[in-house]
Amino acid sequence: MSAIVSHLNRVLPGLMPLVRYRAADWPHDIRAGLSVAAVAIPIAIAYAQLAGFSPSTGLYASILPMVVYAFAGTSRQLIIGPDAATCAMLAAVIAPLAASNSGLYLSYSIALTLLTGLFCLSASFLRLGGLADFLARPIIIGLLNGVSLSIMIGQVGKVLGSTPEATRFFKQLMEIPHLVVTAHWPTVVLSICCAAVMFFLPRYTKVVPASLVTMALAGLAAFLLGLGDMGVALIGPVAAGLPDLVIPELHLDVVGELAASAAGLALVLFTSGMLTARSFAERNGYDIDVDREFAAFGLANIVSALSQGFAVTGADSRTAVSDANGGRTQMVSIVAALAISLLLLVGTGSLAWLPIPALGVVLLFASWHLLDFQVFKRYQLIERSAVVLGVITMLGVLAFGAIKAIMLAVTLALLMFIRKVARPDCEELVNVRGRAGLYNHKLFPDAATIDGLLLLRFCGPLVFFNANHFRAEVHRAIARQPKPVERVVLDMIAMTDVDITGIDTLGRLDSELAAKNITLVLAGRQVEFEQWLQTTKHPDAALRQRAFPTMRQAVRHWRGRDGARSTIDEAAVTPADTRGLATEEAPAPAQAVETVVVVETTKPPAEPNGHDTKGHLKS
Repeated sequence: MSAIVSHLNRVLPGLMPLVRYRAADWPHDIRAGLSVAAVAIPIAIAYAQLAGFSPSTGLYASILPMVVYAFAGTSRQLIIGPDAATCAMLAAVIAPLAASNSGLYLSYSIALTLLTGLFCLSASFLRLGGLADFLARPIIIGLLNGVSLSIMIGQVGKVLGSTPEATRFFKQLMEIPHLVVTAHWPTVVLSICCAAVMFFLPRYTKVVPASLVTMALAGLAAFLLGLGDMGVALIGPVAAGLPDLVIPELHLDVVGELAASAAGLALVLFTSGMLTARSFAERNGYDIDVDREFAAFGLANIVSALSQGFAVTGADSRTAVSDANGGRTQMVSIVAALAISLLLLVGTGSLAWLPIPALGVVLLFASWHLLDFQVFKRYQLIERSAVVLGVITMLGVLAFGAIKAIMLAVTLALLMFIRKVARPDCEELVNVRGRAGLYNHKLFPDAATIDGLLLLRFCGPLVFFNANHFRAEVHRAIARQPKPVERVVLDMIAMTDVDITGIDTLGRLDSELAAKNITLVLAGRQVEFEQWLQTTKHPDAALRQRAFPTMRQAVRHWRGRDGARSTIDEAAVTPADTRGLATEEAPAPAQAVETVVVVETTKPPAEPNGHDTKGHLKS
């Protein structure tokens, strides 16, 4: 029995919390669930309209996926449902293939959603949850900004009552003056009123969702004033009842056309959902399992396809509503799904009166809240390449669609990473008076250096693709010194790995410096360096004799060579990170181990036979 329970807990991690549900959580989850439904209903209808579907399709995508995720997910707060980015990507992929055929459009959408779910399940089985990390934060920000701008420009025609002809962002932008000239003024007045409600209502109360109030008032106005007879576009009849379960047909030609897009969509919706899930899990003090989350997202999208819905992901706004209203468990999702089901059973008649301009206004405001350009200012201060990555992603979405933009951005991010690893900084270290540790000389250009002694740190692994860069950086650092260098101390702490090419490069550099009467000394990672030498079976033991456990010991050996006292504060020589912030002293156990090594190395290391007094091989 315990084995069965354990297996169920692995497959459906949300099941046991629901089985052991506490009655004390019920009032909180009921209130949160109804609040989520109040927000989800207008958003689902608006996003369905954005993706080119009927309102009922958006509601279908908000029922079974939420229920399935409640059982399969590891997040207690995350709400699953339609999302602006996924809807925009879905429409961009399917529209060129369906060629205005509504039946084919829905069929392709179901097939794409099913394939997306299968990709997520496969990724979970292969434990590829870490794939979400390949979409760096700047890429996500750029994607959301690009999608938001695309959605906003796409709603201009709807809120003005004009018919746009362009389908691409920049052409739509150029078309705005024409849309304004040909605007339908009753539609414009309605849109202004809806925008006023969306803008002012949240400033007076947050109890009732502004989108729900806006659509309710717009529908009531359409019914009482006969806005449809004035030319204002309405949604029209909406199919009543719960969705029928269907098994989509996947022909090989369809799979071939949609497979790449489904893989990209799976990555985007999972990454976007994980950002939301992780943030709320951290806020509430628990962890989530990314591989199980991949499976949960896959199951949610599969049941969405089977129930004639479309792709879904974690919905940040609805999750925030649940958390703000005291939602404690995934029972919130079940309550919200039941409320939406009730609307489909008894309330679809009222949906027919909803004006399309009101949906456009709701989408405009939802997209506006997704925009985030302020973060680029912060990135500019920290890492300019992050700004470049985000802007390229955003422009790529606007120019040729989200899927291609993401592929371009991920490729660019990987190239930037490879460039960073292939060309790490080689920092000259100095001691700053009044500060413990060694610091990058660039951060403290006025700090005094030590005549004859050059302290360097190579900020990365020393491997085959950056070995020549390392040699060149060391020679350049020596050439920059105002006085002749007698000894170079290389801080090995930042070298997380050294391969055979790196070992050979150290030996070659040692010989090159010896020819200039310069001694190469290594500090830190003494044990690892011994292991690297043994692993690579390197025959040269010269550097081994000049490897010190710490920078402090290397500097102490320099001081003791002729009894002269250097200007460096040897007691303050502790490792510092690459940003110039000194790290903490090692904990007591580590210090005890280091002390033993220090006793063995306080005297100059013994020179092996065949080497001169500096440890270089005799010619």
